Amino acid sequence: MKAPVRWLKPLPLRPRDTVHVIAPAGPFDRPSFEVGLGVIGQRYSPVFRPDLYESWRYLAGTDARRTEEFSRALVDRDARAIFCARGGYGSMRLLPSLPLADMAPTALVGFSDLTAVHLPLQGLGRVTIHGPVLTHLGKQPPEVQEYLFRLLESSEPPPPLQGKATYVPGVVEGPLLGGNLSVLSRLLGTPYMPPLDGAILLLEDVGERPYRLDRIWTHLMLAGVFNRVRGIVLGDFTDCEQRDASYSSADVLRSLAEEAGVPCAAGFPIGHDIPNYPVALGTQVRLDAGAARLTFLEGAVQA
Repeated sequence: MKAPVRWLKPLPLRPRDTVHVIAPAGPFDRPSFEVGLGVIGQRYSPVFRPDLYESWRYLAGTDARRTEEFSRALVDRDARAIFCARGGYGSMRLLPSLPLADMAPTALVGFSDLTAVHLPLQGLGRVTIHGPVLTHLGKQPPEVQEYLFRLLESSEPPPPLQGKATYVPGVVEGPLLGGNLSVLSRLLGTPYMPPLDGAILLLEDVGERPYRLDRIWTHLMLAGVFNRVRGIVLGDFTDCEQRDASYSSADVLRSLAEEAGVPCAAGFPIGHDIPNYPVALGTQVRLDAGAARLTFLEGAVQA
């Protein structure tokens, strides 16, 4: 993929707009899903297929079911957003069949496994939303839910986010790209990995022990990723500790960031923890790693 010349933002949402709900990855817990569905249902008009609740092995139905569902949502110009029920695993299986290049000016909202779809869309110059899936949204505090609605409805830059730690100081600007560390690494060497030159790289993960984080990070290093990006934003690394170890996942990530040598700050409220603030991938941001501050230089949607 070549770097996008111009980024295309989704159209802004308005109350009662039609939004699609899809399940492109794993099967989901119905009670927590319905809580999240209720959150968006108070503001928009969600629609979904009756087979949304299907499951097949570790997936939310067959590849054919999920592909058809996702494809119809992507090209529907009468809807304004696509909300994902859950991550888990499975989105990357659909990539060869999804009409990504024909996507309507629609906001895609999801994280974790949905990184597999965010990344190729960034390669096509599309702005998408790294934010809570519906099984996660209902657990978020009201300020996160309101932050999401503001991101989807206003063309103004959202408020900055504050991290907790500086790993490598420095101030850099660029488009925010990335998402889940493990999923991102799986797209290396495929045609679905966007150019990362000049990007501010967002990384988060869940359930990966420190040595696994080291292994994945080292894979990215050997592939030259950290020679191309301008900075690194580390979100939550949830349930990533090794029992009875004398070191933490944060210790390992700090060492890895120091080896990478680009400005890096950690502890941003983005990822599998609560709160999980949504961010617009593909938009210009400023990372002040010394102050552990991420400032958004533009909004997520069209003016």
